[in-house]
Amino acid sequence: MTQVQADNGTFTMRWATMDDAPALDALIRLAIDTLQADVLTPEQVVASHAVMGLDRQLIADGTYLIAQRDGQIAGCGGWSRRATLYGGDHSADLRDPALLDPTRDPARIRAMYTHPAFVRQGVGRRVLHGCEQAAARHGFVRAELMATMSGQPLYVAAGYQPIEPTSVNANGVVVPMVRMGKALVIED
Repeated sequence: MTQVQADNGTFTMRWATMDDAPALDALIRLAIDTLQADVLTPEQVVASHAVMGLDRQLIADGTYLIAQRDGQIAGCGGWSRRATLYGGDHSADLRDPALLDPTRDPARIRAMYTHPAFVRQGVGRRVLHGCEQAAARHGFVRAELMATMSGQPLYVAAGYQPIEPTSVNANGVVVPMVRMGKALVIED
């Protein structure tokens, strides 16, 4: 476990285990419903659940990071060496388990969520940085992600550039997203 100082207290950072999955599922549902409400219509928020969520493959691969404070999960996110760009366990049509080649493919930043009680406290930035550094240590020189409208400001602040605006049709409802990318540099 690693201790990192956040803007409002100390966060413990650790890699998730399958035992964390029920708590992560609950946090992700809450984050989607609460944090997307300011940037999406109510229909789009509901539709988001069809494509967003926890991908347990990230946990199995040892690449899903949790930030905790006082035993409560404050945020989570992962990086992946697999081709899947976004989507949870339930969105099988979006999943591609093929392994990426770090010499030519960008790592994927995946399933980034912050508990609403911990927004604006540096949680997302710390999880994102931890994932970027882990991917860089595994030889990846670039990362890509699919940003939600609520997540895009974090990624822009962290140096990600838009690659292309896109959208996902989830149960007949169009949900806007942005594919983004960034060069990775090992800092640790």
